[in-house]
Amino acid sequence: KVGLFEMANHGTILLDEIGEFPLSLQPKLLRVLQEKEIRRVGGTKTIPIDVRVIAATNQNLLNMVKDSTFRTDLYYRLNVFPIKIPPLRERRGDIMVLAEHFIEKYNQEMGMHIHGISELTKNAFLNYEWRGNIRELKNTIESAFNTAQNGIITMKDIPELVQVSTEND
Repeated sequence: KVGLFEMANHGTILLDEIGEFPLSLQPKLLRVLQEKEIRRVGGTKTIPIDVRVIAATNQNLLNMVKDSTFRTDLYYRLNVFPIKIPPLRERRGDIMVLAEHFIEKYNQEMGMHIHGISELTKNAFLNYEWRGNIRELKNTIESAFNTAQNGIITMKDIPELVQVSTEND
């Protein structure tokens, strides 16, 4: 059976949440990255691959290396061109842009016609910490599609946790 690395051959593969990758499997991943070849499960021949790897995590891999929960050699193999993207709470200007993107996405997927967010709800979004980052915002918008009426997302459509952010204003 063709695996993900083989499917990504001559392209890019995203290794999301690489910090969660089991220590027992890290040598195998390192070998794939170093040797640029894979072997299918149960296979006997190696298959050369040419894959660009993007690895993402919200964990501090260097601390994990120090704690011996992430391999040093794999860390340096992956850390060729690090890009740090601050959490959403540090990029307040992106919150409404992303919210509008998700509204468009779910309008298309669900065949709905939500056209905006009330001002009070926008204020709640901008004041909320978004500990779950973009995933939490995406889920909040998706959830709001279940109750939104008159084409607008209001406070009653979002989780109480997000609503709390406006109560202290």
